[in-house]
Amino acid sequence: MVRMVLLPSLGAFHILHPRYNAATVLAILERAKPPVLYLASHSEEGLREGRWREEDPLLFHLLPWAEARGIPVVALDEEAHLKAEAEAFREALGQFPGGRPHLQAMAAFDEALLALLREPLTPEALASEAFLGRLREVYGGFAQAFGEGPATGFRKRRMERVAGALRGKEGAVVADLLDYPFLAEAFPEALPQGHEPGEAERERALLDRAWQLREEDDWGKLLEGLFAIGSPEALYLAAQVYLAAGEWREALGLMEEVVRTDFQHPEYLPGYVLARFGQLLDLAGERERALRAYRGVLALSWAPEEARAIAQAGLRSPFRL
Repeated sequence: MVRMVLLPSLGAFHILHPRYNAATVLAILERAKPPVLYLASHSEEGLREGRWREEDPLLFHLLPWAEARGIPVVALDEEAHLKAEAEAFREALGQFPGGRPHLQAMAAFDEALLALLREPLTPEALASEAFLGRLREVYGGFAQAFGEGPATGFRKRRMERVAGALRGKEGAVVADLLDYPFLAEAFPEALPQGHEPGEAERERALLDRAWQLREEDDWGKLLEGLFAIGSPEALYLAAQVYLAAGEWREALGLMEEVVRTDFQHPEYLPGYVLARFGQLLDLAGERERALRAYRGVLALSWAPEEARAIAQAGLRSPFRL
């Protein structure tokens, strides 16, 4: 067992990286066999109240993995609420005419960060001094321009406290990308090592690609891969491909199959499945069943906002292409 392993979370951007997707993170953790999973960028309160769902989609995979193995999850950022200061800072700038140049400067830093996230990323690349140096350069320029305080969500202070809490500990640490360089400096021996992708990562990469369905993709090959996986998420995505191609009857047949399975995981899936199922039932003229599906979305303890919006619209009037 490795004493400590430090992994950055790319949040919603994991789906862009077949060599560092959610399954990659799980595979690295599986190999490390950590006694504890530490979340450097979340608070216990935020974890308990589910605020992570809007902040970090990686946790849809991490938390069930830890629970299934009896690994305790400890959220370390006692001042995570200060992250909201960064958004409040931007909103305040937007209220004043003189704030526009500052917002434009912030947008330039955002673009520099996005450019980094669009490059092919692997565990080895994320641990490299080249990547960390560029990430520190982007963040450092932002902090120098706007101050290390409300504009950054007091990131440096928060991560110094997290690093102090981690000293002498064993386990796996997952940190937001911009928090990661601070902890990488404190624990350089914990950086990700070389990793060879396995079948689970290749399957996750295919699912991630299907979530981003594009016109230039080979839809036939995508469907072949999704059917080979055969999970509820894969079949839901196959139905999405058929619907995008205008073949809604085939999509409905697949969704009928999905709703007869246990489609509870990942946690975002039930809302999407029921919302789309309702729409397809509307297209088939089965209004009563469609209404039950829409109500099912709203009855869930949590569903993505997009799914809830689809359900609310479907309750008001039948869906039409």
